[in-house]
Amino acid sequence: MQLIIRDLIYRSPHKYILDHLNKYGFVRITDVANELGVTKVTIRKDVKILEAKGLLYKVHGSARSANPHVADTDVHVKGNVNREEKERIARKAVELLNDNDSIIMASGSTIYAFAEAIKREFRSHLNVVTTFLKTSVLLNDVEEINVVQLGGCVHKKSLSAIGGYAEAALSDFSCSKLFFGVDGIDLEHGITTSTIEEAKLTQVMMRSASKIIILADSSKFGQRGFGRICSLEEIDVIVTDSRISEQAVAMAEEAGVDLVIA
Repeated sequence: MQLIIRDLIYRSPHKYILDHLNKYGFVRITDVANELGVTKVTIRKDVKILEAKGLLYKVHGSARSANPHVADTDVHVKGNVNREEKERIARKAVELLNDNDSIIMASGSTIYAFAEAIKREFRSHLNVVTTFLKTSVLLNDVEEINVVQLGGCVHKKSLSAIGGYAEAALSDFSCSKLFFGVDGIDLEHGITTSTIEEAKLTQVMMRSASKIIILADSSKFGQRGFGRICSLEEIDVIVTDSRISEQAVAMAEEAGVDLVIA
């Protein structure tokens, strides 16, 4: 009976690929070839046929249910996407703060939601180093919070200071935690954002912090931004929402990342 079922699968690799994509959003060509007992050349041809029909998006060595590449988007627009998830993530992230922490906060809509949650819920002294203008203005009103605004050229879409001035200033700080948002979390391509400038700045932030924490809703898994920040293995914690897929959970666990579900 098992041989008959396996035979049917062999005769319908398209269905196997699409079923796998529907469940996980991602499939490796090598894995499909091994599972079905056929060559990678055969599976690549099948993937090309399915891509031509608009049923998947081919990436080197794999296939995805949708185009993983994301564009640079205005922070105000991002703020209205998955808003409830971002607010839950932000509240959960506040629990990671300690009294008298010194933290770095990058830019982005989820980071701003985090700043709002800090203002509402955190009741201890905090040092905040940030490139994000909106965060500086918001948290500067809180008596217990000391804000250091990094300088540089302001990126219009992110409202973040970027460039050499901001990067040079970060070398003067040693912080307990870095909190940043991303545009993509991908097993093969790593952690990405939509611009090279933001990626480079985040790399410098990472060198000035003891613990690296990503705040990202589940839609960011399987996505890719233009600028690569680092590999998944370099991240300590990801705070995300409960809609994260089983595959994404396995991906994070394999990389040794602690997942915090909001």
